[in-house]
Amino acid sequence: MSVESQPTAGTGLLGGLVERLDHVAVAVHDLAAPCTLFLDVLGGVLIAGGDDEELGIRTVQVRFPPGSKVELLQPLDENSYLSAYLAKHGPGFHHLTCFVADVEDAARTLEDAGFHTVDTRSGTNFWDETYIRPSSGFGTLIQLASSPLSWSEPCMPEGATVADVLAGRIAWNQARPQWKEGSGW
Repeated sequence: MSVESQPTAGTGLLGGLVERLDHVAVAVHDLAAPCTLFLDVLGGVLIAGGDDEELGIRTVQVRFPPGSKVELLQPLDENSYLSAYLAKHGPGFHHLTCFVADVEDAARTLEDAGFHTVDTRSGTNFWDETYIRPSSGFGTLIQLASSPLSWSEPCMPEGATVADVLAGRIAWNQARPQWKEGSGW
C-alpha cells in the first residue's frame, strides 16, 4: 500500500495492530542524574525499575501525565550490549516501544512489507517482543511488544524507592521488579 493510498485515520500496514505508543527509552552511563531530572525536576512518577542480569542493564521507568513514559537504561558492566551501544553512540535516545496485539503477526507483516525485524521472542506469558532494525526504521530502533501485564501503573515492591534501584537492591523477575535476595528486605 503506498503512502498516497493510506487513509488519514492511520490504519497502517499492520492493520491497526499498533495499540499504543508505550515509551521512549534513553541510554545513559549512570542513572543518578537522569533520575534527578526525570523524577525530581520534571515531576515523573517511578513505576518500575531494577536490574536485568540477563541483559546486563539497570532500568528506571518513569510515567508522566496523562500516561506517557520514559525508560532510562544503564549498563551494569562493560560486557553489557548497552556499554557497546553507549561507546558507539553516546547517551541519548535508544528505542521507541509500541504495543501490538500479536508480536509474531506484526513481525510477519513487517517482513512481508520489506521491513527487517530481529530478536523476535514470543510465548513468555509476560513480555513478547520484536524489533524493527534501525536500518528499516529510518535510524530508529522500534520495539513492538505485547504483554498481559499492565505497564501503566506502579509495580515496585512495597517500600521500594528509586534509591533502592540505583543501589542495585531491585531485580527484574518475569517482567516485575522484586527485592533481590540479601538486599535487607
